[in-house]
Amino acid sequence: MADPARGFGLQRVSILVMMMLALLLVSLAPLWFYHRRVLSLSESQLTDNERLQQTDGTRSLAEEVRQYNNGLNQQLVSQRELLRLTGLMSAVDDPRRAPQVLALLENFVQNNPNILYVTAVGRSAKGQQAEQASSFEAGRDPFIGKELRNAYIATQQRAPFHSDPLAYGAENRPALVVALPLLEGEAYVGMLAAVVSLDHILKRLQESSKLGRQVYIVNRNGRVVAHAEHRKFVPGTDLTNTVPVVAQFKASPKELSETRNFSLEEEGRSVEMMGTFSPVPELHWAVIAQRKVEDMRAVAGIDQLNRQAVNFMILVVVAGGVLAYLVAHGITQPIRGLAESTLAISRGEFKKRANVSGAAEISQLAETFNTMAGNIEQFIEQLKAAAEENRELFIGSIRMLAAAIDEKDPYTRGHSGRVAKYSVLIGEELGLNPEEMDRLRISALLHDVGKIGIDDRVLKKPGALTPEEFEIMKQHPVKGANIMRPVAQLKEMLPGIELHHEHMDGRGYPYGLSGEQIPVMARIIAVADTLDAMTTNRPYQSAMDIQFAVDRIRQLTGTKFDPKVAGAFESAVKTGKLKLSATLVEV
Repeated sequence: MADPARGFGLQRVSILVMMMLALLLVSLAPLWFYHRRVLSLSESQLTDNERLQQTDGTRSLAEEVRQYNNGLNQQLVSQRELLRLTGLMSAVDDPRRAPQVLALLENFVQNNPNILYVTAVGRSAKGQQAEQASSFEAGRDPFIGKELRNAYIATQQRAPFHSDPLAYGAENRPALVVALPLLEGEAYVGMLAAVVSLDHILKRLQESSKLGRQVYIVNRNGRVVAHAEHRKFVPGTDLTNTVPVVAQFKASPKELSETRNFSLEEEGRSVEMMGTFSPVPELHWAVIAQRKVEDMRAVAGIDQLNRQAVNFMILVVVAGGVLAYLVAHGITQPIRGLAESTLAISRGEFKKRANVSGAAEISQLAETFNTMAGNIEQFIEQLKAAAEENRELFIGSIRMLAAAIDEKDPYTRGHSGRVAKYSVLIGEELGLNPEEMDRLRISALLHDVGKIGIDDRVLKKPGALTPEEFEIMKQHPVKGANIMRPVAQLKEMLPGIELHHEHMDGRGYPYGLSGEQIPVMARIIAVADTLDAMTTNRPYQSAMDIQFAVDRIRQLTGTKFDPKVAGAFESAVKTGKLKLSATLVEV
């Protein structure tokens, strides 16, 4: 007898054959690998060119900065020599020589546009000063004033002074304070100090910062001296912890240029960068250039090359797709039907069955899937029934336990059920979710379970309790929590059982908790418990009407009860949702 499965399989082409045919017809791997190789070579050349440009550019700028500093120092030395030759060096603070000193300083400022301010002071720290005819006023800038005082202290030790970078003006432009001691022989007679604008260097940095490249200068402490974006990166800004290439310069003992790749966090994403630093040894500065790799790629046309390759491959895919469609259709159509059936079952539609045709393997898979779906449907129904039965058994056990507790005291019959009902209505008013409502209902049913452990002579006493008896009665929340604690399923209900007698002002029991320390579940049960206690007959009181209970609970709001819970209770009463129940309530 012929094997039906074998004969059935001979009538169809296997999935393996169809997939091999499709992969042979539409194979992009060689084209893709060739494109990646060309792209890799282009990116390597691009990286080498950028490294060379950054190194040459930073070295050139470092040399310009060095020459600028040397020229500045030479200007100050020349001005000091002029003071010496005119005999004014030791008389800069002499009021009689003030016009001559002032004239020399003003001429110095006028002939040196980079000098914003210059002062010559004597041993008395008094003297003359001149500044550019602009809004710049050194005396009103606290930072410049501080550095001028530091310069005076430094020159008293017969040492030149060179400050850290400063920002001046509304645009936070970079500047420095430099100073030389005035000496007559070996004797200190004063100081010649200048506030120097770094606008010339700033302009060169801005000219070099193009096509996405950033060029700036930092000192050995990693702080900005001058930055092309000086409004954003104010002189003195510490870049050590944000720019790795700055940290590399700060840690480098060598006075050589270095280039490295690193990453920066920018708008929540990591950006690949290339950076180079070239030191200026005389000043302990470094010129730094950095650029995003993506900007390098854009300028060099790498991304455009990549897009062209992708477009070409898309054309190949379209052409190959037309040829592959007839082959692939025989596979995709039946698989799609099977996938739709699988999704339906994942949504809970367990009666859904796959109805597909195609290759032998697909048909066999569909038959197996349908068998599995039937079994799953049967098992799910059985699990649902068992889960519902277990839940009903669990809730029934809770109700019976609550009823048994209430039966110990004839005056509290049905108390647990009513408290649970009131608690649920208050919880609904507060907008608790279904899971929270379920925990609240069970906790309220069991809130007095600890009374099982209270002596009947105290529990059933018809009159008021003595202080000693009340102390015994106050043990029932803890006893109840201890009784229920071994039951893992009741773990989340324990706060309502153990803490429903705590007060918002901390005067409740058993632990004297207050405010937010008391869980919401316990605060709700506290209001519901008090409501039922006031509106049912007890040995020591007659039942009150609900309006009396509302007024009394309102009076105790903030001290005993949570204002939000009390407000929800009152709202439920006003809307008619919460009404008194005189009999046992099913919840």
